[in-house]
Formats: sequence, C-alpha cells, structure tokens
Amino acid sequence: MGPAVKLVAEWSAAALEIAGVAIIVIMAFAATASALVDALRRRGWQEIFRVYRLELSRGILLGLEFLVGADIIHTVAVDLTFYSVGVLTVVVLIRTFLSFTLEFEISGRWPWQRGTTPPSGAS
Repeated sequence: MGPAVKLVAEWSAAALEIAGVAIIVIMAFAATASALVDALRRRGWQEIFRVYRLELSRGILLGLEFLVGADIIHTVAVDLTFYSVGVLTVVVLIRTFLSFTLEFEISGRWPWQRGTTPPSGAS
C-alpha cells in the first residue's frame, strides 16, 4: 500500500479515535449535568439514576462504535499482520460484547429481539 494511503488511513483512524473518546467524555459530562439539574429539582433518586445510566450507556455505545471503526481502519490499512489481526479480533469481540450488554441496558432487549413484543407479564 502506498505511503499516501497509509498516511490518510493513520489520520482517519486517529480522527475516529479522538471522536470516539470525545463522544464518551462529552456524553458523560452532559449526563452528569442533567442528573445534577434533576437532583436540584428534587426529582426521585431512582429515576435520576435510571436516566443517568441510560444517557451514559448511549454515549459509551456510540463512542465504542467510533473506536471499533478506528481499530479496523488502522489494522487493515496501516498495520496488517497476523498479530494485529488477532489483537483486532479480540478487541472487536470485547467491544461487541460491551455493545450488546449496553444495548440490553438501554432498551431492555437484546439487539436480535428488536421488533418483537415482550413476553406476557414482562414489563
């Protein structure tokens, strides 16, 4: 692969990594500020905690998607070795597991259950 393509890939991966981290940090600050405002309005602590976790989960989930994209670009376009592909596989598996569990936290359903109705008696 040419040096220009590698350079563009490196910069693209770095930009996605920065965006992923920035999204997580910004969403954490926004969720915290929102929770503090709700606390000052004397809302119920259980509801504040539920909404806070939901907002944090959404930020982490979106940030993880950017970070996975950065890892894929870096591995495929910059550092394509068996070792880097192995590391990428492990990282993607871990982040996919985190994404699934965060999706469950947010929606109460696994990603493959979208569009299905909850079982009777479930809330």
